[in-house]
Amino acid sequence: MTYETITLDVADKIATITLNRPERMNACSLEMAGEINDAVSNGLGDARCLVITGAGRGFCSGADLSARGDRSVARGEGSYIALTRHYNPLMMNLARLNMPIVTAINGAAAGVGCSIGLCGDFVIAGKSGYFLQAFVNIGLVPDGGASWMLPRLVGKARATEMMLLGEKISGEKAADWGMIYKCVEDEALHSEARALATRLANGPTVAYAVMRKNILTALENSYAEQLLAEAEGQRIAGSSSDAVEGTKAFVEKRKAEFTGQ
Repeated sequence: MTYETITLDVADKIATITLNRPERMNACSLEMAGEINDAVSNGLGDARCLVITGAGRGFCSGADLSARGDRSVARGEGSYIALTRHYNPLMMNLARLNMPIVTAINGAAAGVGCSIGLCGDFVIAGKSGYFLQAFVNIGLVPDGGASWMLPRLVGKARATEMMLLGEKISGEKAADWGMIYKCVEDEALHSEARALATRLANGPTVAYAVMRKNILTALENSYAEQLLAEAEGQRIAGSSSDAVEGTKAFVEKRKAEFTGQ
């Protein structure tokens, strides 16, 4: 499918979604949210890892409040409708995706763009990259799951700092805080993201999917509930072809050749 606001490339078992409105710093219009959601739901083909990045000098500057048809987003009821019908379903689909996600943060990841950026299992930022909860600066509140993600990533005090003060958090500071996987030189950003994605795309995809689910549920489950979730996950992963191959390779003292099945 041809998209207007993103590009989608699938090669070598890696799907790459590039937010592609560089003239608007990749501001996420309702159309873009829908296109990302469609790509994630229908367009990843045989990919076993997803990379998300931005075209030009920014990752995503937030929701596009000025795009045609999105003017109502600036109003309370319009915001509610836009979130519940467009942005929230996107974030849930990213959370439930059955493969690892790597996000490569070039420049600004602001507003809902910050949430999309932080949805990665591995978030890699260039040194010019930064994260910004800009809502307070226009009298709004964080959305896109930010108020759920940030306290869990960096703790209440730092999450409060980000949301109530609305100041930029550099890629280097984000890495120091443990909010992201790593910060690298700008020129190394995409090669680092690709190398990691290649490693993940050749791993045990079924097990990765179960791990993603268990990490998500562990943030809410009791200890007993999580023990059961792990047992159920082990039943799923243990029934995969990759588990058979992994065990055989271990016994034979060789590197496993995973197929994602």
